[in-house]
This record gives sequence, structure tokens and C-alpha cells, in this order.
Amino acid sequence: MLRARGGEWWRGLRRCASLPRALRVREALRVPEPVERVKVQGWVRSVRSQKEVLFLHVNDGSSLESLQIVADPSLENRDLTFGSAVEVQGKLVKSPHKMQNMELKAETIRVVGPCNALDNGYVHIHTPIITSNDCEGAGELFQIGVSNEAKDSAEKTHFFNVPAFLTVSGQLHLEVMAGAFTHVFTFGPTFRAENSQSRRHLAEFYMVEAELSFTESLQDIMQVMEDLLKTVTSTVLSKCPRDVELFQKYIAPAQKGRLEQMLKNKFVTISYSEAMEILKQASQAFTFKPEWGCDLQTEHEKYLVEHCGEVPVFVINYPYDLKPFYMRDNEDGPQHTVAAVDLLVPGVGELCGGSLREERLPFLESRLQRLGLTDTYQWYLDLRKFGSVPHGGFGMGFERYLQYILGVDNIKDVIPFPRFSHSCLL
Repeated sequence: MLRARGGEWWRGLRRCASLPRALRVREALRVPEPVERVKVQGWVRSVRSQKEVLFLHVNDGSSLESLQIVADPSLENRDLTFGSAVEVQGKLVKSPHKMQNMELKAETIRVVGPCNALDNGYVHIHTPIITSNDCEGAGELFQIGVSNEAKDSAEKTHFFNVPAFLTVSGQLHLEVMAGAFTHVFTFGPTFRAENSQSRRHLAEFYMVEAELSFTESLQDIMQVMEDLLKTVTSTVLSKCPRDVELFQKYIAPAQKGRLEQMLKNKFVTISYSEAMEILKQASQAFTFKPEWGCDLQTEHEKYLVEHCGEVPVFVINYPYDLKPFYMRDNEDGPQHTVAAVDLLVPGVGELCGGSLREERLPFLESRLQRLGLTDTYQWYLDLRKFGSVPHGGFGMGFERYLQYILGVDNIKDVIPFPRFSHSCLL
């Protein structure tokens, strides 16, 4: 949300009249006075073209009521129709027909693409725990089976008619909902059947995941990731000082100072290729030899954070063959990459992972066909059948976040009932 002193957040809009400020439809409808330069993104709910004026109603899922756009007919685009995704810039003024509402006098209307129809404007979505899809493509899934009593009736068929699993991520379901509500998030349990006894892996853990429509830059996703980490950490330090002091006294004596330093600094950004060069030139010997095309191991991640000054590090643009099918192709060469990002933090390594999603149907169809997954993800392809909008998102492991801010060495110590391979007590 845009905020200003005294709670009059809309007055902050007037100070930067040279640049259009992005508003959600809900916020635009609430502005009590004219604003010269704003930008609204959403989906067209109706188009009414007259000889001297063009009327549009645009909604982004943040409000039950749409924002009326008033434009010159010359701005009408032949692709502009019900369901079109648009970006509109112009002046917010009082609507003469609706005394309690504002309308947007459009200066520009950009059609982003046709489309089938918390605070900060994010809608909380409860994504399914049971799913038929492997979002990550790693195959580390817990398959659901029926109990012994029900086996006889289910012998010849699956309970759901298809194999079902415990979810590894809510991302694919969030992508569906982002097509209606623009900014969405989920917070819930996820499951990985990874046979690991490491200090940072669990079989059941919680994830905060977010998905943002109208996002064309990986930098936008990274900014949300950085803002989330800093805002939540700042809140923990200010609201729970005694808890933080307890961990500082007995677990990690200098952790509070490190967190305060993190809050002051901008996170570092390096490419995957740059990360590989740093690792290859390192004086220390790694258990896993760093090679372009191989995934970063925990030892690599911790070294990169140390090399960059013990501040969080974004690693971007990973090899195409290393990441899941849904990540956007950078169409670069000769080293083919995708628009992916991992956030590495001191003491833990990878905390967040995200990407721009592949919204271009031909690219997605081609990749799924090569992987033999077209039938499995036909529903995902159908989301783009009539066009889509640029979008992206990320996930943050909650227990790893607790490890990071509290300075706890073992992830099993930040969750009441840890589940990991060969251990499911209680």
C-alpha cells in the first residue's frame, strides 16, 4: 500500500507527478481528490465505444467494483475486447455520474495481451495439499494411497482416477488465481520425499509463495523478495525483542547485529555464470566441483555469500536444462538460460527461489512435448490458449527463514514436529 504521514497515503501520489504511480483498482476508487499521473493494470470487463468517447471498465481482482476508464476513441485498439489485459495511464478525477467514485482519464492504453476471463493488495489463496502434478519436476513426491480397509474397493482404480500426491508447491495453482486477482499468495505445508539427513532439509515444511501478474522483469520479483525479507525481519526485531535477545544470548550472539546490517544494505546480484567463475577461482577445495550446467550445492551457496560480504545474494539466469519447464526462456546463447532467481543468505544458503513464468504458448508447448508431459499439463497449456500476461513469482521456506534470523544451525530445531527420512515421531 502507498502510505504517507498522517495516514493520508494518497497525498504521496502528488509529490512525484512526473512519473505515473501504479495503483490497484481498489486504491484508485478510494482516492478522494484528482491525481495527475497514475497507472492501472487489469482486465477489461466491458467496452463501450461511442463517436466522441471510449468507455472501458477495468478490474484487477482487488475490488468488486471496476474502475471506469474514459478515453479518446483514437486510443481504441482492434485487439481491445472483453478479457483483454491492459495497462492504462492517465489522470484520476471524480466521476460526474458516481459521486463516491473516481474514474481514469486515459492518456495511453496498452494491450498487454488477451486473457480468459493481505495487506499490499495480495489475496490469500488456500492451495490444495493433494495434487496430481509435480510442480518441481524432481520426482520427489509422496504418493497418496488408500488404507487397508479401502483397498478392495480401490484395487482396479485410483481413488481420484489418477495418481495423486502431497503437494511440493502451490505455485501452479497460484498462477491460475493470479489471472483473476493479479497479486496472490499462499502459506501452507509442502512435502518432499528427499532422502536427506542434512541440517536444512525436511520432508514436511511450510512455504510462503507469491505470484504476480503484469510482471515483465525478474528485477520486480527480486524486489518483492527483498522487501518481504526485510519487512518481516524488521517486524520480528521490533515486535519480539525478548525472543530475539534469548536466541542472541544462548544460540547466536552476534545475530541481531548481522540482521540489522542486512536491513541497511541492498542485496547483491550476480548471474549463475558469474557465480561459477567465482567458485572456480576460489582457493578452497569443494566436495562438489563447480561446473557450468550443474546445480549449486550448499557449500557453493555459503561460499558465494561469504565472497559477497556476508549479505544476501541473488543468483539469476540459470541454465535452461537445470530448471523446471515453467520458467521463462531467455532465448540467449550460446549458454542457454532461463529467467530464474535464487536468494542465498548467510548460514543457510538458498532461502527463496523464483522466476518469470513462461507465458508464451509455443515455447511452453515445445518444452512439454520434449519432456513428454503434454498430456499431464494440458490444463496448464489451456491457461495460455487465448493468451496470457507476463507474470512471475517465488517461494520462501519458512523454517529456513527461522534458521536464518535466529541463527539456528539445524532446521529440525525450528519446527515442533520435524519430519525427515526415517523419522516420523508422534
